[in-house]
Amino acid sequence: MPELPEVETTRRGIAPYLEGREITEVRVRNRRLRVPVPEDLEARLVGARVGSITRRAKYLRLPIEGQGTLLWHLGMSGSLRIARVGDTPKKHDHVDVITDEGSVLRYHDPRRFGFVDWQQGDETRDPRLVHLGPEPLGEAFDGEWLYRLSRGKRVAVKPFLMDNKVVVGAGNIYATEALFIAGIDPRRSAGRISRARYDHLATAVKEVLAAAITQGGTTLRDFVSGQGEPGYFAQRLNVYGRHDQPCPRCHTRLKRITLGQRASVFCPGCQR
Repeated sequence: MPELPEVETTRRGIAPYLEGREITEVRVRNRRLRVPVPEDLEARLVGARVGSITRRAKYLRLPIEGQGTLLWHLGMSGSLRIARVGDTPKKHDHVDVITDEGSVLRYHDPRRFGFVDWQQGDETRDPRLVHLGPEPLGEAFDGEWLYRLSRGKRVAVKPFLMDNKVVVGAGNIYATEALFIAGIDPRRSAGRISRARYDHLATAVKEVLAAAITQGGTTLRDFVSGQGEPGYFAQRLNVYGRHDQPCPRCHTRLKRITLGQRASVFCPGCQR
């Protein structure tokens, strides 16, 4: 599943081809996505201009000047790529948004768990966005925030960190890596971790996500950037996917467990 760095990489990749451009055509080949593609999408978009593209959690927001916003989610296997007019669509290329300059924003999704939907009015009222926690790279997210929300929580710290109401974007890969950098055992009760250790964890989350964005995301089976290139952050993973290998810090054999129905890898030697 594309995580926050993959979505941010996509945003940065498609923005130069779309922002300020007029939409001249919309082609919908399959409306049967997780949320059906709106029947009036073509009528809304053709002739309108795209504003500055933003991201909220793993949602991409494409403002359509004077009308509303396209809300895009990539689901488990979706990707947005830039093509050119005349490029032959592939199987599972469901939606094209074509600009006056000849660029094509092409949505590819084999599993069809993603969606493109129309958002009218204030985003804070959208039920998909209203309960989201702060952005991990923003000022609102820090150790004090984690410490305050964790008080009285018996849940393990890793699923606590992965809760989108706590912070958005700390998915399985990045939570695993951040906990390793901070030296925190993912099994520890969230409510029993000190403020100082949460300061280290918040810093680690920021570091690992910023590095992943710089590297273009994590190389996963389905993920590619806006230009169709794979991410490369997987080359720098310390523990995720490396169970039974030596810890890069203390050389203890890395252990794999299951937390919150998700696989987790950690070092029993230096994560406490």
